Amino acid sequence: MSLTKREKFFGTVRRQMEGYVPFEFELCPSQLERFKQKTGAEDYRSYYDFPMRYVAVRPYKRNIDFRKYFDRLDGEVVFNEWGVGHKKGTLEHFTRMLHPMESFQSLEEFERYPYPDPVKDYGWEEIPERVDQLKQQDLVVVAPMATTIFEIAWYLRGMERFMIDMLTAPELASYHMDRITDIRCECARRYAYAGVDILHVGDDVATQLDMMMSPELWRKYLKPRLKKVIDAAREVKEDIIIDYHSDGNVQKIIPDLIEIGVDILNPVQPECMDLVGLKERFGDKLSFRGTIGTQTVMPFGTPEEVDEVCREMIQKVGKGGGFILAPTHVIEPEVPWENIEAMINAVRKYSKL
Repeated sequence: MSLTKREKFFGTVRRQMEGYVPFEFELCPSQLERFKQKTGAEDYRSYYDFPMRYVAVRPYKRNIDFRKYFDRLDGEVVFNEWGVGHKKGTLEHFTRMLHPMESFQSLEEFERYPYPDPVKDYGWEEIPERVDQLKQQDLVVVAPMATTIFEIAWYLRGMERFMIDMLTAPELASYHMDRITDIRCECARRYAYAGVDILHVGDDVATQLDMMMSPELWRKYLKPRLKKVIDAAREVKEDIIIDYHSDGNVQKIIPDLIEIGVDILNPVQPECMDLVGLKERFGDKLSFRGTIGTQTVMPFGTPEEVDEVCREMIQKVGKGGGFILAPTHVIEPEVPWENIEAMINAVRKYSKL
């Protein structure tokens, strides 16, 4: 009797079977239009038969004037439920981010700020049905909750200001992150109650040279709070899979991530880490999602080079299971369509689908 898509996926991610390599990618808006023109289809995830689908809770529009937190705002600004502002940029889909807490000086200002209510400000009632519908289609359901703590904290405060807070005003940094953590714990619980298979968490905490902060500072501020979020989900759904995202070189904290319950590491950038070495060192405890460089082979390689990189990753990182092949970032406009097709064809060629 043949295995279902879900059975093959979980067997691979839990390193219980070898040979099948799931794959996925995300297209930027201009690449999505290119896909539609080339195929006549609307949904590339269905068209290419991805095994996973993402189900994100919808935030309600909040009746709050976030403009009052800024001295001056020119032009059209769109605010999210946290009060972070976005102004349209001049290049593709990128925006300029505006930070409502940038001028805060006191703990009282943080205490008065209208952080979102994780229950009232989101449309949770529709999530369980969407999860069930996808599972009935033999699909794996992922809750996208990356930008879990650190990135939300600095989106609100401003990166430079927040990094300074962590060193010089720990009471402000701690209060701010605790408020965010409590909200994210409730979100994690509700995704778990809805029955999602994977909780996608994480924050960009590294550059391609090293961590953005010392590992000690990460362990002080972020590790215990991330553990709280993971624990909140697992208290509801013990077997939920935790997929952790951080761009850059995070090798120094990989043992910590494993310790607090991370199952999958993403995106595993080849430009700054030894992917085969990571597999050899951590592959018995950790699965990997990504590895196909969006700064190197995808935009600048030939289709033949894309094929070769995919083959090597499937054979080496996919050895023993525990590998989801994917580009390490959204596929941006500069990636030739021929290279996207080469990646898709390579997975079909070298993976036992």
